[in-house]
Amino acid sequence: MAEKEEYEKVKDTGHNWDGITELDNPPPRWWLNALYLSGLLVLVYFILYPSLPLVNDSTKGLLGWTQIREYKQDFAAIEQRRAPYEEKFAQMSITEVLEDPEMLNYIRASSKVLYGDNCAACHGIGGQPPQAGTYPVLADDDWLYGGTIDDIMMSIANGRIGQMPAHDGALTEQEVTDLTQFVIDSANSLPNEAGRILYDQYGCAMCHGDDAKGDKYAGSADLTDKIWRFSDTEEQIRRTILHGVNDGFDPQTRLAVMPQWSEKMAIKLEIKADVINAGEKVEEINWKDELNGNESERLSESDIKKLAIYVHQLGGGE
Repeated sequence: MAEKEEYEKVKDTGHNWDGITELDNPPPRWWLNALYLSGLLVLVYFILYPSLPLVNDSTKGLLGWTQIREYKQDFAAIEQRRAPYEEKFAQMSITEVLEDPEMLNYIRASSKVLYGDNCAACHGIGGQPPQAGTYPVLADDDWLYGGTIDDIMMSIANGRIGQMPAHDGALTEQEVTDLTQFVIDSANSLPNEAGRILYDQYGCAMCHGDDAKGDKYAGSADLTDKIWRFSDTEEQIRRTILHGVNDGFDPQTRLAVMPQWSEKMAIKLEIKADVINAGEKVEEINWKDELNGNESERLSESDIKKLAIYVHQLGGGE
């Protein structure tokens, strides 16, 4: 009876649901103290830190702290630590970097961030794109345009847009079937005379070569290595033959485009290659005459050089 009497002394709110009465008990003292203290902490925060927005700015607070200022200070500290390596890297050739374990370790670490920001969305983490994607694997030893670091730098700088014409309408159903089987047999090192005749007749060898091993200058695939850019299924091979790759006249064509990251560097790499092939000295090139000064540059020459080394190391390049 004592518990019932104490219960009846508590004032209620007059609300009752399903026989349950809402009482008007005061909150615990510790809870009220915590509430008052939190309000005091808010006031202290308003005084010490930026808090209230103004027309063009905000209150600065007594400490003058901002997240942007802290970020810039931390970034400056990182740049200061990187500076000696960056200065050294700028003076080194690719060969020298590969032979210097300390510098190579630095390039791998700094390039991992570059790769994540600019490349991983398509080529995947560690150079392994999703299986359902159409992007080349960078972690193997198969290179459409060559696997030397110079080749990789050119691929990054200039971008790549491979071309394969669509054959829909030019081939009969049986010819498509025979060519599809030829591609499958070539990958398995099996002879296919009927398919070989069609391969030569329709000019496939002009891009993929007489041995069907591809051509890095055209970026054409090796049909004999069991590495597939799109798919190894018969249906998907037929689709590639019928609708091609980057054929602007076929709405069902496969799209496979690598964007250009530095027009400036692509031009410089091409000119350097021509000069070396001509037996002349690269140091004698007058870049003011060769460049207009308005070439696009989404990544710096240093960044592309780093990425090329990083990708080369991923796949054990040539």
